Amino acid sequence: MTATALREIILDTETTGLDPRQGHRIIEIGCLELINQIPTGRNFHQYLNPGREIEAEAQAVHGLSLEKLRDKPGFADIAGEFLDFIGDARLVIHNAEFDVGFINAELALLGLPPLPLDRATCTVKLARRRFPGAPANLDALCRRFAIDNSGRTLHGALLDAQLLAECYVELLGGRQHGLALAAETVSAGVAANSAIVRTPRRHQPAAAELEAHAAMLAGMNAPLWLET
Repeated sequence: MTATALREIILDTETTGLDPRQGHRIIEIGCLELINQIPTGRNFHQYLNPGREIEAEAQAVHGLSLEKLRDKPGFADIAGEFLDFIGDARLVIHNAEFDVGFINAELALLGLPPLPLDRATCTVKLARRRFPGAPANLDALCRRFAIDNSGRTLHGALLDAQLLAECYVELLGGRQHGLALAAETVSAGVAANSAIVRTPRRHQPAAAELEAHAAMLAGMNAPLWLET
């Protein structure tokens, strides 16, 4: 990666409930890497056993039950891999306070330092600044930007991270203007590099050409340009 490349991590979680202060835990975490706002194909995704019941309201959102998660690792088992993946990259999160709050609660249980909230770009706040008064949830943003979210019948951390990555780029103004500029630059470079260089032609007629021209004029019958 070059020194000027911008690395960001789109991050999403699913949880057993709404409040980590009440003992709720993360049950799924999904991360997707962007370099200069373009997905690299690298991601981190893990289902987790929370070691506690999952509220019915939460199950209705993500469809995950404790029974489905009993054979999954706990957060402690994957914390090192997760922290290595995100590194020191900027985090991009839809409703950052929620997800960072849950991640920090998990880190606190392990005696690890928290993630600073100001390290995260909150796309909910970004959307509300750009479109005041309009819905700012992920489905609404997908509709606004014509992003296909037909596979999102339930919430899922990695799927939501993938959709958020597309919405995030659009919230920043979209890629098209940058791509168009790059295409124009490339086209100009190709045109300049592929130009054919020819030897300059002489424009002054030779003596033989001047004599032939004079002979042609002398043989013409009363040309108009000699009439007065």
